[in-house]
Amino acid sequence: MSPIQIAIVGVGKIVRDQHLPALAKNADYRLIAAASRHGTVDGIENFTSIEAMLDAVPAIEAVSLCMPPQYRYEAARSALSARKHVFLEKPPGATLSEVADLEALAQEKGVSLFASWHSRYAPAVEAAKTFLASTAVDKVRIIWKEDVRHWHPNQEWIWAAGGLGVFDPGINALSIMTHILPRPVFITSATLEFPENRDAPIAAMIAFSDAEKLDVAAEFDWRQTGKQSWDIVASTGAGEMVLSEGGAKLAIDGKIVHEEPEQEYPMLYRRFAEIIKAGRSDVDLAPLRHVADAFMLGRRKFVEAFHD
Repeated sequence: MSPIQIAIVGVGKIVRDQHLPALAKNADYRLIAAASRHGTVDGIENFTSIEAMLDAVPAIEAVSLCMPPQYRYEAARSALSARKHVFLEKPPGATLSEVADLEALAQEKGVSLFASWHSRYAPAVEAAKTFLASTAVDKVRIIWKEDVRHWHPNQEWIWAAGGLGVFDPGINALSIMTHILPRPVFITSATLEFPENRDAPIAAMIAFSDAEKLDVAAEFDWRQTGKQSWDIVASTGAGEMVLSEGGAKLAIDGKIVHEEPEQEYPMLYRRFAEIIKAGRSDVDLAPLRHVADAFMLGRRKFVEAFHD
């Protein structure tokens, strides 16, 4: 089968750090174009809008959308309407409704739509899921704390309405949680901390439960300096499970039982190629649904203004 002729839209840090290297190493793809207001990719045709790119390069078969979520819907509609397969960076959109509309359009046009959750492809996530399925789970604690000044310097879009604020990294934890827990959970309470000068939260405390009254709590914070924390800790009948470093390491009662090199984006693109070849879509909205529920149910607490 010939390589999938793919284009990238939104050439920023995540594209240079992750998407371009993953595509370069995958024989299923040939990168032939890019569109971005500010960035370009060497060696291919570059455009300043997706519309111009789609008009000029009809050979494009798939498009990877990596711009902020507030701007992704219109770009995705343009690509799907042109019968291109679409890869959505996380979160897949600014709202649940717009992603549902894109899924329906993809089905109508006979193309594939992929809502990518890269943290689900962290090396130890599947091992954690297998472990939790084998025992009784008593309590789960999610600690996702990082320094926004390091990971998102001067990125104002992330603080705007629809940018998700601390849920931009927090949704990575939610994508793992919804994948590894034996049963679906729902939010029972939440407190969202909003800086006085921002439209999106800088921290969140969330309580979850399920039909069996499982005790799950998550703490997200964007003000952590020093060592960053991306951990999921579960008390179980078979011991304490710690999934750490964003899903890279799994320990049971302090003993590392699974650790491999990170391959999240290569695995995402492998999955995208699989669903294209199978003629289907993969659009799981569970992580984004939890974010929406947190905004619906959460109590707002205003804190001091935040400046980069």
